[in-house]
Amino acid sequence: MGYARASSHDKLVFYFLAVPTLVVILVLVIIFLTELISSYPIFDVQGFWTTLTFIGWHSTDEPPEKWPGPRYGLLPLIWGTVYLSAIAVLIALPLSISLAVFIEELLPKRFRGYMSSIVDLMAGTPTILFGLWALGFLGPLLREGFMEPAHEHLGYLPFFSCPPLSHTSVLTAGVMLAIMIVPFMVAVIQESYRAIPVTYKEAAWSLGLTRFEYVRLNLSMILPAIVSAALLGVGRASSETAAVSLVVGNIYNYQPGLCLFSPIHTLTSIIAANFGEVEMYPYMREALFAGGLVLLTLGMIVNAFGILLLKRIRF
Repeated sequence: MGYARASSHDKLVFYFLAVPTLVVILVLVIIFLTELISSYPIFDVQGFWTTLTFIGWHSTDEPPEKWPGPRYGLLPLIWGTVYLSAIAVLIALPLSISLAVFIEELLPKRFRGYMSSIVDLMAGTPTILFGLWALGFLGPLLREGFMEPAHEHLGYLPFFSCPPLSHTSVLTAGVMLAIMIVPFMVAVIQESYRAIPVTYKEAAWSLGLTRFEYVRLNLSMILPAIVSAALLGVGRASSETAAVSLVVGNIYNYQPGLCLFSPIHTLTSIIAANFGEVEMYPYMREALFAGGLVLLTLGMIVNAFGILLLKRIRF
């Protein structure tokens, strides 16, 4: 049985529907080219690899020919972005799995829709409100209730080695980001959990499994979705700007380490904090665009892996 030939009117509709797809692709390409072209001058002056690996951020109004060496380095910013995103995902992943399982297995059916709506509402909350909440409540709470005792009793560990001089730190930003990305990760895990065929679930119960064993079996079937949710969470956390800028400390750390209590800069926070000064310092604008290029590239790679893993789920 052959397919009916599409009329001219149908073809016109299909071509019109293809326009938004082409626009999205075109916009993404333009964004990437804009970042690349705008950051090329700093790569030309300092070198591409030097810009990525240099530890230092020295604003100067002197022309490049008078620079004693590289002035703008992205390595501590890249490390801060990756480290902060990893902390957020490590905190958010068990919370997301627990919340998804609670909604699908433990919560009565008549309440599941309400709980899912609350999670969706949390995802739609303006991110700046999370930043204000972390600045006024979460940060002081963590400093007095965890940071100071941990440094006093466990200061020999690298994670707690530096004194908590302020409540704006990697830990405060990481906990805040974890709470922010939980709704997005829950959505991915919950959707995959719901997609498990009923026959599989009934077969699991017929084997006499306990509820814990039953849940563990179901989670093992959607393991690619869980990993994908973690990767998408990394992409979401690394791209947050406003809230992170409020609580991360905004200090360029010349000796990036593992201490959770130190203030740092990330790629997004340094762009937000310094872009208003780009007219005062030569090549600072280009250096900030280089940071944006790195952030865009990392985000595209991580999100691509997450989407590919999500497509591996087959029932």
